[in-house]
Amino acid sequence: MSISRNQIEDKNKRHLGPHKHDYDYLRDQLQTKEVDVDAIIGKISAFQVAIPSWALGAGGTRFGRFSIGGEPRNLNEKIIDIGIIRSLTKATRAISLHIPWDIPQDAGVIKELAAHHGIVFDAMNSNTFQDQPNQKFSYKFGSLAHTDEAVRIQAIQHNVDVINYGVALGSKSLTIWLADGSSFPGQLNFQKALERTSQSLKEIYGHMPADWQLFIEYKPYEPQFYSTVIQDWGTSYLLANECGKRAYTLVDLGHHLPNTNIEQIVATLMMRGKLGGFHFNDSKYGDDDLTAGSIKPYQLFLIFNELIYGMSSKAIKNPEPAWMIDASHNLKDPLEDLIQSLEAIHIAFAQALLVDQVALEEAREENDVARCQEILQDAFRCDVRPLLREARLREGAALYPIDAYRTMKIRDVLIRERGASGRASGL
Repeated sequence: MSISRNQIEDKNKRHLGPHKHDYDYLRDQLQTKEVDVDAIIGKISAFQVAIPSWALGAGGTRFGRFSIGGEPRNLNEKIIDIGIIRSLTKATRAISLHIPWDIPQDAGVIKELAAHHGIVFDAMNSNTFQDQPNQKFSYKFGSLAHTDEAVRIQAIQHNVDVINYGVALGSKSLTIWLADGSSFPGQLNFQKALERTSQSLKEIYGHMPADWQLFIEYKPYEPQFYSTVIQDWGTSYLLANECGKRAYTLVDLGHHLPNTNIEQIVATLMMRGKLGGFHFNDSKYGDDDLTAGSIKPYQLFLIFNELIYGMSSKAIKNPEPAWMIDASHNLKDPLEDLIQSLEAIHIAFAQALLVDQVALEEAREENDVARCQEILQDAFRCDVRPLLREARLREGAALYPIDAYRTMKIRDVLIRERGASGRASGL
């Protein structure tokens, strides 16, 4: 299915009056502070976040999975679902594929379908954390770090295959996350495992086209619980440096131990020009993969404050990171959850744009701690949602995307088209 602009405009009609009131009030307040409101709205519209193909169906936990009905059964239907989100929000225009969950059978047809929905292909993601049907060697004890060279060769070749799929689709990057590690002391030689991983990554890097980037993701635990080969940003940074200039660290918000200062990690990586990708989600205890901004909205804002400083500083030579949501949906409609994540991400982004960076730096130089806090919290406490709605209105999207989604009964339509018991491919 697809959503027309006329349908969007029809749903917006009853919200236009209240929106104009809220937007005019906020605009006047910001203009008294000499904020260029139109410039901020332009930046909000330009800030696009990719949707992963695996987030469009019900997720689940190791205890169970609850289907929602109307799940996308193949890559074509996943692209259609992202097209729905794009029509409602205009906040995304890219899909990130996980191989072999979503192997494009005909790249030309898939590219044409994606283009029809205004979608391009973001980073490709390889999978050596699961054994696939008819796979010769198992990844039970690792992949790129495995003690057996034959297993490592198989894992390397899989990543090369993923690159080739990406080239056919027009992608320009590869993300690698490894489950390699150990669950018991003594099981793994840490130094040898890291060296094998480094050599494997270098071989993969050597197969990438000259205009591609490699993103190396880290995670402190799970599915291994004693050690993970790429356990933190420092190890990822080390491996990226060993690979070359086009290799970067990827930060997933859920891949940190409790109370980790993620914004400081972001600042350090940007200072070194090695922040390549960003996976948005939220968590209470670990890698919960919850809706972005649902648990720690202030932390998300502080992270964006560092991101915006890094992207605007002439002294920092870091390419704009690849932005993506990485979430799992066990209780909500996945499309609603993704819309909520996009909203939360753009709220934090807009709030961070309101930070008076000049005044903040002056307060820092004067060691005026209270003033620093006031400057940050003044921006964080501003309700910027009217700016997001205005950005959507100007782009032809829904003022209230979830309200439009529900009143159009889109999930009911998807269930009628796909059935009530289908299971999203790859999950």
